Amino acid sequence: MTAAPLKMLGNMTARMAALPRRLRSLRQQLKADTSGVAFVEFAFTAPIVLAMGMLGTETAYFVITHMQVSQVAMQVADNASRVGEQDVLTARKVYESDINESLVGAEKLGETFGIFERGRVIISSLQRNADGGQWIAWQRCRGAKVFDSSYGEEGDGASGTGFQGMGEPGNLITASNGTAVMFVEIAYDYDSLTPFDIYDGRTIRYTAAFNVRDSRDLTQLYDDGPAADCDTYSAERAS
Repeated sequence: MTAAPLKMLGNMTARMAALPRRLRSLRQQLKADTSGVAFVEFAFTAPIVLAMGMLGTETAYFVITHMQVSQVAMQVADNASRVGEQDVLTARKVYESDINESLVGAEKLGETFGIFERGRVIISSLQRNADGGQWIAWQRCRGAKVFDSSYGEEGDGASGTGFQGMGEPGNLITASNGTAVMFVEIAYDYDSLTPFDIYDGRTIRYTAAFNVRDSRDLTQLYDDGPAADCDTYSAERAS
């Protein structure tokens, strides 16, 4: 055997002999190295922090949606209490188109969260009947959600005094003689913003009521176009 191969064999033997020592040294260096601790800790805590952040975002959005639905209810009731032909000499006549325009206002206010795609808006004209009782003279609706008013339908209380008014027991809304109350009820199915579906599908309900602002013709809702029929469950405008 020549000198060169013998030298190579010796070098390999020396390296193999030193390998356990090098491994022990590397292990000790890794054990003492703390430069990656923060990264490892972040890897463990990031999912928890992210989940908490998303849950907080979902809760905040749920609360905001509650506020938005409430605002739509109040705005629709307010608008419906003001509509009618602009004639100061006679009692204002209210037309189907006036109520449809009030619903278009709800469409604009609630378009960011699909007020009619996932909900339903119900407008009722609460008046007094000939016997002095409460009466739902007319009712108009729009929205794809299958939901009927919890407080009565058109024609309830047409005679007698059995129908007490609209709203929750103990807090009923009633109309005074010679005037009317625009009572609005909204039901909306919440749609989650994040993968957390703890609130998804919950029905958000709000009501609002405004007394009519001017002298109004209460005999009927005058026909000048399509009516927002409460037997139709659709997000589309009345046609």
